Amino acid sequence: MYDDILLPVAPGSAANDAVPHARSLAERYGATVHVVSAVDTLEHALGGPRAGAFAERVESGAERRVETVTEELTEAGIDVVGSVIHGEPLQVIEAAIDDTDADIVVMPTRTRTGLQRVLLGSVTEKTVRTSPVPVITVPMTDPEA
Repeated sequence: MYDDILLPVAPGSAANDAVPHARSLAERYGATVHVVSAVDTLEHALGGPRAGAFAERVESGAERRVETVTEELTEAGIDVVGSVIHGEPLQVIEAAIDDTDADIVVMPTRTRTGLQRVLLGSVTEKTVRTSPVPVITVPMTDPEA
C-alpha cells in the first residue's frame, strides 16, 4: 500500500513525534522513508555577511537533523533517503511528494493560537489542504518543539 513515505523535518528541531509513526508504517509495508528538510533563509533577498552566516547555521542544523533521523531509521532496518532542499517549506514538501513518488506524508503538527496562527499559519495545515496524497499529522508532545 505504501512504498514511499515522505517525512519532513524542521532544521532547528530536536524532536519530531512523527518519526516513530513513519518508522512503523515503513516496517509494516516495507517502505522507503524519504526524510527532507527545507532551508528557507531568504539569504539571497537579504544579502550581506550576516545573512550568509545565518543561512549557514540553518543549513547546518537541517543537515544534522536529517542525518540524525536517517541514522535512527537505518539502525531500525528501514530503507531511508535524506535530503536538505533550499526553498519555502510548503513548496519543498510539494516538490518532494512528486520527486519521491510518495504515497503518504507523515509530519508533526503543533498548535498555534490567536494572532500567531492567523499570521503564520501552519505548513502542516497547508500541506493537508494541498497534498495529492494522504497526510498523517502527529501532534508534538513537547510544546517547545
